[in-house]
Amino acid sequence: MVREAPGGTGIRIPSPEDAYRSMLRLRHFEEKAYELFLKDLIHGTMHLGVGQEAVAVGAAAALKPGDCSLSTYRGHNHVIARGASLEASFGELFGRGIGLCKGKGGSMHLTSVEHGHYGSYAIVGAHLPIACGTAWAARLRGTDNVTVCFFGDGTTNIGAFHEALNLAVVWQLPVIFLCENNLYMEFTPIAHVTAVPRPAADRAAAYGLEPVVVDGNDLEQVYETVQDAAGRARSAEGPSLIEAITYRHKGHSRTDPARYRPSGELEEWLARDPIARFGKRLVSQGWSEDDLARIETAVVDEVERAAEQALASPDPGSEQLFTDVFCRDDTAWRN
Repeated sequence: MVREAPGGTGIRIPSPEDAYRSMLRLRHFEEKAYELFLKDLIHGTMHLGVGQEAVAVGAAAALKPGDCSLSTYRGHNHVIARGASLEASFGELFGRGIGLCKGKGGSMHLTSVEHGHYGSYAIVGAHLPIACGTAWAARLRGTDNVTVCFFGDGTTNIGAFHEALNLAVVWQLPVIFLCENNLYMEFTPIAHVTAVPRPAADRAAAYGLEPVVVDGNDLEQVYETVQDAAGRARSAEGPSLIEAITYRHKGHSRTDPARYRPSGELEEWLARDPIARFGKRLVSQGWSEDDLARIETAVVDEVERAAEQALASPDPGSEQLFTDVFCRDDTAWRN
């Protein structure tokens, strides 16, 4: 049976104002990035997580310094939610020297080890075994750190998904596999190519895991569910698999107008926008509309300043050509 996320009354997430601000920062960062992309200031492709902010912020609120996270190429939300600066994130999109990866990674490879985010990965499913590695490292070091691995619904049909889950259970690793099920794997509805209704949760039993499904547009549900899974992982109770049902407001990538979506579907999900929902919850608990407007105005100003600073920063120097690159001219390591 699918376990319901914890309920209750009142605001349960720590620092609710910070959580609301964090979701707004993610939303306005991506909207600004898309605006600048259309002005040809960002090259290459870009995948936006507009509409999925509650998953990243809810999970980040349940983590502590030293914990690890990994994400897909749709990773802007996850790295910024863990604490990466807007300036450095914009800088990476612009290919500037102040970028998180000094301009070498771009939109699909945002990494900030300083903030516990061990990369965004362009190859679907490639990071799930790596998440087992960071969890195993925490075990070897004798810490209680956990790893959260974000992935999309399409990943559940990739071999690495099954291999990573199996290994995590066999070794009882402190890792949380968090599926952001936004209903589409690129342009194809996940339901058209998957034998079970819940692509992640319905596979959980095969690995001895509890099937957990949460409303990915409910910030507090995500937070409480990840917090519970992290607590069990810290207590050596092994991995968890969580499926968060959410929706991306934009197409798959920059060139996708998302015309494959049925009429009315987008509007239905816009009415369940995670930021607006949590804002209403704050108002019900005593915040005023003016309070929320004040927070958003400050966030918009912050995002604008960050974009301007990143655009004004220099390109990486030639001294960066051979840094952060591993190369050996022999095959001794193979033996």
